[in-house]
Amino acid sequence: MEEMSLTTPALLFPTVSLLMLAYTNRFLTLATIIRNLNDRYHESRDDNLLAQIDNLRYRVYLIRNMQIVGVLSLLMCVVSMFALFAGWLDGGVWSFGIALILMIVSLGISLRELQISVGALDLLLTNLEEHEDKKFGL
Repeated sequence: MEEMSLTTPALLFPTVSLLMLAYTNRFLTLATIIRNLNDRYHESRDDNLLAQIDNLRYRVYLIRNMQIVGVLSLLMCVVSMFALFAGWLDGGVWSFGIALILMIVSLGISLRELQISVGALDLLLTNLEEHEDKKFGL
C-alpha cells in the first residue's frame, strides 16, 4: 500500500466546512419560511399552506441528515489523521475511505433535497399561472 500523509485527509476540511455552512444556511432559510407559513396558516387556514409545510418538514429532515452525515465525514477525517499520526497506515486509509463515502452520501441527500425544493417551487409557479389564467379568462 502506498504511503498516505496527514495532508490527504486534511484536504476535506475546507470542503466539509463550506458544505456545512451551506447546509446551515439552507436550514435557517427553511426555518424562516416555515415560521412565516405557520403564521399565514393561523390567519387563513388555507389547506395549500399545510401541504407546503409538510413539504418543508421533509426538506428539514433531509437537511438534518445531510448535516449529520457531513459531521460524521469530518469526524472520520479527524480519525484518519490521528491514525496516520500514530503510524497506523491501514487505519488511516480505511477511515479516510469511510469519510469519502460519508461525504458522497451527504451530497446525495443534498441532491434529493434540491430536487424536492425545485419541485415545490414548480408547483407554486403552476398554481400562480393557473390563478392568473382564471383571472384573465384564459
